[in-house]
Parts: sequence; C-alpha cells; structure tokens
Amino acid sequence: MDALTSAGLGARRNEDIALDLLKFVAATAGVGRTAAPSTGFSGASAPKPEEHVTQLLELYSRCLEAVEGKGAGK
Repeated sequence: MDALTSAGLGARRNEDIALDLLKFVAATAGVGRTAAPSTGFSGASAPKPEEHVTQLLELYSRCLEAVEGKGAGK
C-alpha cells in the first residue's frame, strides 16, 4: 500500500503540466490581457470577458493535447 502512495510522489499529471504551459503561453502572448489604452485611433474594442474565457479554454485544450502527444501531426 505504501509503495502505491509513494510511487506518485514527484510525478505530475498531464493536466498540471498543461496548466503550466497555458500560463507560460498566455503570459508570453498576452492572451487574456486587456489592451493598454493609447492616444489616437483604436481599431477594435476590447474583448469581452466571455471571449477571454473562451480563448483561455481553447488554449488549455491545445496545451493538454500537446502534452498528451495528440498534436496536429499525430
């Protein structure tokens, strides 16, 4: 019994790894971040919170697929 509980120590689930990947990609690409106000013409309005959530959920599913090895080429 102890062997089973200690065997999982240090191992990370794919979901956890995908979440870390999501955080990295979102921070790097600016996904989910509101546009900074600037002077002059603004071409598009800021996305709604629902659109941010949709973007993040889609990005998470793509990250999970990449971690599990189910990418576009597989």
